Amino acid sequence: MSRFHRYFIRLSYNGTGFCGWQYQPGMATIQETVEEKLGIMLREKIDVVGCGRTDSGVHAKKYFAHFDSIAEGLDKDEKVIFRLNKMLPAGIAIQKIHAMADNAHARFAAVARSYEYHISRVKDPFGPDLSWELHEQLDVNAMNECARIIPAYNDFAAFSKTGSDNKTTLCKVTVSYWEEKGDKLIYHITANRFLRNMVRAIVGTLVEAGKGRISPGDVRRIIESGKRSEAGQSVPAEGLYLSDVRYPAAFQLEEEESVIQAAHE
Repeated sequence: MSRFHRYFIRLSYNGTGFCGWQYQPGMATIQETVEEKLGIMLREKIDVVGCGRTDSGVHAKKYFAHFDSIAEGLDKDEKVIFRLNKMLPAGIAIQKIHAMADNAHARFAAVARSYEYHISRVKDPFGPDLSWELHEQLDVNAMNECARIIPAYNDFAAFSKTGSDNKTTLCKVTVSYWEEKGDKLIYHITANRFLRNMVRAIVGTLVEAGKGRISPGDVRRIIESGKRSEAGQSVPAEGLYLSDVRYPAAFQLEEEESVIQAAHE
């Protein structure tokens, strides 16, 4: 029997000022920061495994990671989260700690992930690093017409970062739509997995539809081409949020309100 106990932590973070989740030597990352503070608090070497990587400047509303510790009952001690949050910088917050089975894996066990992309149509002095400021007139109906095409396909090579070492470019997208919310446009997308830069490339392509530069037929042609050069620009990182991560029911993680709405499933 292992002397270590496995825990999942649920956290959120503002990616501004961080070089993404994944550890990079000499760079400030979310992973390294969380590992360091957990190690100090628990007085042991801690390795944190995230549910996926996010790029520099990308945010997470709901993120899961796991770690092993010799400490028992961390999920039952309310002071643990309080103390950890006091140690962490303002842009990172821990919401929950779950005790898990030894083989529970934050990355490989995830069955679905959801992202949001935020566009602000006006200057926002309270969140210039939290959305893409875009003042051009966009046809949201045209963007939604094209967004509905995305789940009909499963090969997204056209939206994958050039040079990425993908074992496969196949993804199952189940949700894809735009929401108007005041002065903001928010794109929602859910899939079993995502390719590097995929969401930002999809958004850049859909924005081209909103500007009247491409049609639904063009979107189909772009996807079927499998060529990144055919798709739209990669939009800025600051508008992107990992908004939800789903796991099997057997994990018994608490059920929360999700961006995945039944009307769009």
